[in-house]
Amino acid sequence: MEPIRVLLVDDHILFRKGLISLLATAEGIDVVGECGDGAEAVERVRELMPDIVLMDIRMPGMNGIEATRRITEQVPHVKVVVLTVSDEDQDLFEAIKAGARGYLLKNLEPEDLRGLIRAVAAGEAALSPAMAARILDEYSAAARQPQRVSPHGVLTQREEEILALLVEGLGNKEIAHRLCISESTVRNHVHNILYKLHLDNRVQLAIYAYRQTLPR
Repeated sequence: MEPIRVLLVDDHILFRKGLISLLATAEGIDVVGECGDGAEAVERVRELMPDIVLMDIRMPGMNGIEATRRITEQVPHVKVVVLTVSDEDQDLFEAIKAGARGYLLKNLEPEDLRGLIRAVAAGEAALSPAMAARILDEYSAAARQPQRVSPHGVLTQREEEILALLVEGLGNKEIAHRLCISESTVRNHVHNILYKLHLDNRVQLAIYAYRQTLPR
């Protein structure tokens, strides 16, 4: 199996070098390049064609949000994952809108980062536990309020259950085990949920659930 090719984009040199050292010990992950601003990232992606870009947000010149937007438009098969210190909702939503496949905070444990890189390469979404927990808290709080109409009225009861587990950050295998159904059944349900809500991936699904639970 070919290693996952990763490009690092961050304006802090020491952080980049530390991340390179960290990922150098990870089996199946190969850091193919690094750069310090968004404009250079766009150029390097076209040159190196990585599988995944780990993208900071706040950088001089072109920021990470704009770089993410350009990369996903120009080279859509390259997966951009934001890696930042910002836990602000606006940054999260803008990153996903720009096409990011994940949103991770820099206080992540090293092994968690390695695992999430592999998950994204396999087609899964990536959210830092803190961000996933925030989304789940908002979703759960709304669910406990009977006077509020469910934002997912088009979904079946089983799809609602699976949506809640997706927002919690569970993968297909974990959901299948929790609900005592097959992984293929979970995949079918996830496909139906995305289709019904006109969404493209799990990250957009989590953000949708979060936004729909906010007070109007």
